[in-house]
Amino acid sequence: MPLRSNDLYAEAFGKGPDIVMLHGFGMHSGVWRDFAEGLSAQFRVTLIDLPGHGRSGSIDNFSLPGLSEALLALAPMRAHWIGWSLGASIALYAAWTNPARIASLIMIAGNAKFVQSETWPCGLKAERLASFAEDLLRDPQNALLRFLSLQMLSLPDARCALKVLRARLAECQPPDTAALRAGLAALGTADLRDVLRGVGCPAMFLLGGKDQLVPACAGTAMRALAPAAHLHIIPGAAHLPFYSHPQETVLAVTRFLHWHEKRALA
Repeated sequence: MPLRSNDLYAEAFGKGPDIVMLHGFGMHSGVWRDFAEGLSAQFRVTLIDLPGHGRSGSIDNFSLPGLSEALLALAPMRAHWIGWSLGASIALYAAWTNPARIASLIMIAGNAKFVQSETWPCGLKAERLASFAEDLLRDPQNALLRFLSLQMLSLPDARCALKVLRARLAECQPPDTAALRAGLAALGTADLRDVLRGVGCPAMFLLGGKDQLVPACAGTAMRALAPAAHLHIIPGAAHLPFYSHPQETVLAVTRFLHWHEKRALA
């Protein structure tokens, strides 16, 4: 069922406890579809296109506060939030600022601080992000396809997976350039370590052991900030574990969510 609020697009399907799913930088909610359908047998899933991405219009305030406020307007009143990459940062910020709205938080290939620093070695080098940003702003569609290809190279069925991903990307126009610039700025400057310390809801970090953008060591580092959080690392996965290892990802997510539901009823 399509939903709209302030020119933002979402769709909802399935039955059960509510889940909100936020995609990553430069993508749209179609990237979730197969994974989301796997969850919809047990949960009611709401997929939201980030502002300036997919079928959503732009917003003036493309910062984490502005994004979380805009997306909460489309979200169920209380739901489990699952974010991938940039979507994980938005979900984390929303869980901190609106605890009554977020039942639990799952960060897939997300990081409390994307860019590496002396006090946070488990991140992406600033020069790599700058290089990717330059390529992306010059030719968004091809840069995203190259990015996806690099994340899937080690898989035995990489060609098939890439064919599906290309088809998903082609469903919508490339993201708005202003949204791309703002998203890159958010990834490059956001430091959510104190935010993570302050989040009170149950949380899980799901990471790929071969992810070159969010190294697996980020999971241990984030657990040090949020000791009660669950950590699940898929050794053979990279930045898109829900594509490369869909069954293991669905199982890890559903186990965490069912654990939370039983705990909430106890």
